[in-house]
Amino acid sequence: MAGELISKKTRIELREYFVGTTLSEITNEFDSVDVPCDGDYIPNTSGQRRSLVEQYYHAIDWTRWNDVRKFLAMYENVLTNLEDHMEDGADWEANNFKALKKWIEKDGFSYSGGKLTKVGKRHGLEHIAGTVEPLDLPELHRQIQRMQNAVEDDPALAIGTAKELVESVCKTILEQRQIIFRDDCDIGQLVKDVRKALGLVPESIANSAKGAESIRRLLSNLGSITQGLGELRNLYGTGHGKAGAVKGLSPRHARLAVGAAATLSTFLLETHFDRNV
Repeated sequence: MAGELISKKTRIELREYFVGTTLSEITNEFDSVDVPCDGDYIPNTSGQRRSLVEQYYHAIDWTRWNDVRKFLAMYENVLTNLEDHMEDGADWEANNFKALKKWIEKDGFSYSGGKLTKVGKRHGLEHIAGTVEPLDLPELHRQIQRMQNAVEDDPALAIGTAKELVESVCKTILEQRQIIFRDDCDIGQLVKDVRKALGLVPESIANSAKGAESIRRLLSNLGSITQGLGELRNLYGTGHGKAGAVKGLSPRHARLAVGAAATLSTFLLETHFDRNV
């Protein structure tokens, strides 16, 4: 299903791992992270263990970060337990650990030191990924994951999503500050409204402030970043149909757009949190 934060393939891999365990172990794992069991749901699967896992899965909204966070906590527990037993040379545990780790990484997470974390370790996405990780903002999570996956293989998609990320961040900030904006408001106006709401306009910097002119120049350049993202998306992104002969940009251009969007989005969100209403 579109918008799901954890792929069906990853869920199936974990379910098949549980087939090699017991019903009580399955129950304990899900119960430990407060995922309820939908006993009224009749899954189209064979076997008690598969059915039990699917009944737990059915209680999870895979588009909501709050629900997915519980699943990830359980997944983390499973990986940690498997990793501990691998030290004893257990082949079954080693094979399952390798498979489960591979598929959760494809969903945009990394496992290290007993912890699962949202990726963004490449393409300048680590800070924005860390900023939105505690928030129940599924659209932002999806956009970050989409950019992460698209930079190398689909630069046009990455560029288009970079612009969408900035738009989503701006709308989130304006909504949380109860500031009205038009649904069809363009990215330039959205960023302008957010800068004004957060006091991020050159006029807000007092002449007496240390480095006032440098700060004003940086704030003025926020508008230039926004304009550049909008123009790139219109020329090369996924928002409009293109003539067959049009040559798209390369991954290095996508990395530039993604990095700029991530930096701007992180700065706006952190300022919003720091100056929360």
